[in-house]
Amino acid sequence: MAEKTVPEFVIAGHPNEGKSSVLSTLTEDDSVRISPYPGETRKCRSFPVVVDGDEIIRFVDTPGFQNPLRTLKWMQEYTGPSKDIITTFIDEHINDPAFKDDCELLAPIDRAHGVIFVVDGSRPIRRADKAEMEILRIIGRPRMAVINCKKDQEQFIGSWQEEFRKHFNTIRIFNSCRATFRNRIDLLKSLKAIDQDLSTLLDSVIESLMADWKARRQLSAETIVSMLRDILGYTRQKRLGSANKIGEGRLKERLLGDYRTFAKERERKAHDAIRKIYKHNLLDAALPGHSIVQEDLFSKRTWEFLGLSKRQLIVAGALGGAATGAVLDLGHGGLSMGLFSVAGGIVGGLGAAYGGKELLSGRKILGISLDKETLRVGPVSNIQLLYILLDRAFIYFEHVTNWAHGRRDYENASKELLKRQKMGETSSWGRDRHKICQEFFKTVTSKDTDSKDLGAELAFRSLVEDSLRNIAG
Repeated sequence: MAEKTVPEFVIAGHPNEGKSSVLSTLTEDDSVRISPYPGETRKCRSFPVVVDGDEIIRFVDTPGFQNPLRTLKWMQEYTGPSKDIITTFIDEHINDPAFKDDCELLAPIDRAHGVIFVVDGSRPIRRADKAEMEILRIIGRPRMAVINCKKDQEQFIGSWQEEFRKHFNTIRIFNSCRATFRNRIDLLKSLKAIDQDLSTLLDSVIESLMADWKARRQLSAETIVSMLRDILGYTRQKRLGSANKIGEGRLKERLLGDYRTFAKERERKAHDAIRKIYKHNLLDAALPGHSIVQEDLFSKRTWEFLGLSKRQLIVAGALGGAATGAVLDLGHGGLSMGLFSVAGGIVGGLGAAYGGKELLSGRKILGISLDKETLRVGPVSNIQLLYILLDRAFIYFEHVTNWAHGRRDYENASKELLKRQKMGETSSWGRDRHKICQEFFKTVTSKDTDSKDLGAELAFRSLVEDSLRNIAG
């Protein structure tokens, strides 16, 4: 059986032009060392892209050209066979410290399927740049030029494009710090144009990446649904009796506190799982405490900001007859603002619709009931929590899937999140989607295990996956 051919591309260019940033984004590997100082990369390093255990494509990080003008002069004077130009250059210069980086850079080019030449489009063209382009032209390997573009510094892009047309098969503008999955796929499609022999190989790579992206989206949807199933269906019970000396009020407060802790930790684990699905190891450390995703799940701000409006919640509740209780007994046991802290706003609106006094008296909160001497907590009785958890998951998912791996300004993560939290995703949903949510809510919060509706859960998971596809492509 013939060994599978793995396409290999060398990332080349001048030091400190964004080569490592482009590489990190293309490979979804945030372990790639990126430094603002020139010459950080001194040795070639191979970065494979692996899907389902199989390497599908490989990129090689290289040091920048050290002496492009002298290297070009040698190549212009070379008279041997063109196919041996790289090996001959290396043989003659391998022991010369002045050409150490150039030899290290050229070695993998000799065996690669193609070269991706990266430049910083925010600066003007220099003499050394033209020398590097001419070196690659003389070598004759299939090659693509990538202008690593910064959106706020585009004044030199036109001149770069004009110069590149003299030396390269294909030219792409690619912002390695803002590139999405679709941008990465588009760049790979452009690589097919540098050599027709690469077309079949790269078609296979693109097909594998698309299938992997879909599988990750499905896994993310299942992660979110599993989180909701656990948080909404949560139940605990405790006997009062003479052995329990803390009393009903304090026991209820303790059980509600346990639930708050459980729900927040379960949500955190779900978000962490999504982050790992998309191969981010460094991003999470910078998530801001003041974003709506990091805001306490049970804070007043969270409940006023996300989920459905008062009118939408009332309409949605009417669709399936699901409970829309306040979830918190504001008037019992001294628990005011204890669980969800939603006084006014949402609770007030629901109270007006369903008879405020009875709702706010909270005789049934979070499914709390006292059966003889057993105090039972759960499952959740307010569907608004489902919408809030969904909105937070969608915001986090969008943030993670759109943060390029080559980006290192983690201190700006808060600004990115704030841009994405103007309105919860679920607030724009129509009647059909709310109906699916209602059915899912009823089945996961049902106390009767025999009444669990697998079809309702499957429909809801499909809804979540469809939403994720709209968010991240």
